[in-house]
Amino acid sequence: MGYFLVTFLFMLIVIAVMAVGVVFGRNAIKGSCGGTGNCVCSEKCDKRKKFEAEQAQALEQQ
Repeated sequence: MGYFLVTFLFMLIVIAVMAVGVVFGRNAIKGSCGGTGNCVCSEKCDKRKKFEAEQAQALEQQ
């Protein structure tokens, strides 16, 4: 039970520190491509290229 409590408290501290960083930094947590719909990478990843191709194809079919 002691290991559980130590682990639980450690995780709470980590989450609290991340929350404080977000609140004071005022920056949203972002992925490698800059977040949803905002790709700022110098070269787009394969997943993003596939997503954009599917969107273009859907627009052509309309």
